[in-house]
Amino acid sequence: MWKRDEAVRPASGQSAGAPSSTSTASTHVEMNPSLEKSTVNIGKSVVIKGELTGSEDLTIDGQVEGTIQLREHVLTIGANGRIKAQVFAKSVVVLGEVNGDITASEKVDIRDNGSVDGDIVSPRVAIAEGAHFRGSVDMQRKGAAASPVAAKPAAVPTPAPAPQKVGA
Repeated sequence: MWKRDEAVRPASGQSAGAPSSTSTASTHVEMNPSLEKSTVNIGKSVVIKGELTGSEDLTIDGQVEGTIQLREHVLTIGANGRIKAQVFAKSVVVLGEVNGDITASEKVDIRDNGSVDGDIVSPRVAIAEGAHFRGSVDMQRKGAAASPVAAKPAAVPTPAPAPQKVGA
């Protein structure tokens, strides 16, 4: 990623080349000497139809219809976010509306005023007071072993031979 010299920043607090206040999609990069982490923001006036994939954390305040795949990253649906999609992510935080199924490898968190209308598959699910949820929840752990009864093949009885008719 780009490295900036902190001493070169303008006094206004906005770095040179930073998006203007009218920008609807931007990338925010936190510079931490021990860890670099980037988050992409999709503004509330942005509408995306189709497949959305990425390898960064993503915050959506706009509208998305289709499929969202961020399997190794965090997806945050902002308060203005309106999602009509199948969602696959490491972790999902819902502050806006999601219509569609959510599959998360770590956690789904529906916050106050958040709304999910669809099924959730995740080992951990949190639904805040004041949140809306309609659907089913499957919290089976991904690596969970099958029960011993199901893992052992059952003995199948051999059917008795059918009686034969002897003609007279």
